[in-house]
Amino acid sequence: MPKAAPSFPGFSRKMPSFFRALEKNNTREWFTPRKAVFEAEVRGPMLELIGLINQDLKSFAVDYVQPVPAKALYRVYRDTRFSNDKTPYKTHVGAMFHHQRLPKNTCAGFYVGISHRQVDIAGGMYMPGPEELAAVREAIAERPAEFLKLANDRRLVKLMGPMLGAKLARTPKNFEQHADSPAAEFLRCKQIYWNAELPPDVALSPHLRREILDRFKRMADVVEWINAAILARRTPDEPQRPARPEPMW
Repeated sequence: MPKAAPSFPGFSRKMPSFFRALEKNNTREWFTPRKAVFEAEVRGPMLELIGLINQDLKSFAVDYVQPVPAKALYRVYRDTRFSNDKTPYKTHVGAMFHHQRLPKNTCAGFYVGISHRQVDIAGGMYMPGPEELAAVREAIAERPAEFLKLANDRRLVKLMGPMLGAKLARTPKNFEQHADSPAAEFLRCKQIYWNAELPPDVALSPHLRREILDRFKRMADVVEWINAAILARRTPDEPQRPARPEPMW
């Protein structure tokens, strides 16, 4: 008989306890002597979960498998250079599963975030560069019915809620001729993503992996459609784009 895939038991209760305490004591002086707790109760289990999600992605989104699980994990250290909030640490842990032929933070991908407050499961294009955004808008303008069928899929909306993302007030330049398109609203999008917030106790449950997998599967078609539009516009010898700042996820 084939060997069953290993399960993930969920995070221990030490994870939310750690983040609650960090939220009250967000300083290097507090964090440094407790870094071993973070590694054992937060980062370590998250890396284990990433490895299992990688196994799951092989069955329906193989291009999003992360060869090095640690590189899918976002750092706990906040970038405070351009923020009024100077607290040094994030009070959640997150991982991004991006298309391996595209830069991590510009394409569409799958995201999971864990904290003491909630479990975030998301997918889509959160921080596209101008080239990526233009490519997706062109694809929507050319094939509006195709995009709308995916974006408005009732099973997707049931699991993830409606599409989210910032929008322009008007139809963007060079797309005015599509102002009457059934997808005109989506041409104004600066972001295209879905985000489901689950109760924090889900993170402590052995059902966590299944909750993530079900939602990743439901988003897979529209995520792949977005990235196919970006890849179609890229030339084979196009150089790798420079790294962009971390997204807000």
